[in-house]
Amino acid sequence: MLRLVNVNSYYGLVHVLKNVSLHVNKGETVTLIGANGAGKSTTLRLISGLQSVKGGEVTFEGKDISRISAEKLVKLGIAHVPENRQIFRPMTVIENLELGGYLLYKENGKKELGKTIDEMFARFPILKERENQLAGTLSGGEQQMLAIAMALMCRPRLLLLDEPSMGLAPLIVKEIFNIINELKDQGDLTVLLVEQNANAALKIADRGYVMETGKIIIEEDAEALMKNQEVKRAYLGHDKREMWEK
Repeated sequence: MLRLVNVNSYYGLVHVLKNVSLHVNKGETVTLIGANGAGKSTTLRLISGLQSVKGGEVTFEGKDISRISAEKLVKLGIAHVPENRQIFRPMTVIENLELGGYLLYKENGKKELGKTIDEMFARFPILKERENQLAGTLSGGEQQMLAIAMALMCRPRLLLLDEPSMGLAPLIVKEIFNIINELKDQGDLTVLLVEQNANAALKIADRGYVMETGKIIIEEDAEALMKNQEVKRAYLGHDKREMWEK
């Protein structure tokens, strides 16, 4: 479904992605792990059209998307949930969902928009309870659920998730990852997940890539990565395992 081949990208003169190659098959959940500054978020931004490609090839369902705008990529079926829960805080929950479904409304009308909002409320019952509450007054976990729901409003086939557990308490982290796992189990959504909590990510992923200083250094299935001594030493510390298992 998604393929990057020898992709390069820069911030000014800084070479941030260096011949990055990866692929995500339809229906898979693939995680990209690595230290801060490794280039993980930049990779997602590049796929979603927010970061320019300076060499290499990016294809989605066989189509070259390396020069396509972010808005058009949403129409093609790619949704991006950036880090730090970028919701519209002065607006209500339902207004955020309506904004998330703007393209759906343009193409399919008000009835389809309302139906999809109802689907989001069924998936995230707490959002239904908070539908008229300002998004900025929600808890961190509720804001993350809203951010994911907004992305799902455009009915994507590929969902890019950037650090969904950032700043959340362990129990909320577990709830968020259960939601991601449920999306995976439906079988009609493909997920590329960037996550600092490598243990949690690998538990729900089919495959994973390890990124270091702008390069992919390891690619294996999730189970093999969890057993990889180098990966365990660098990213799967004892404290992180305990946090997830509690």
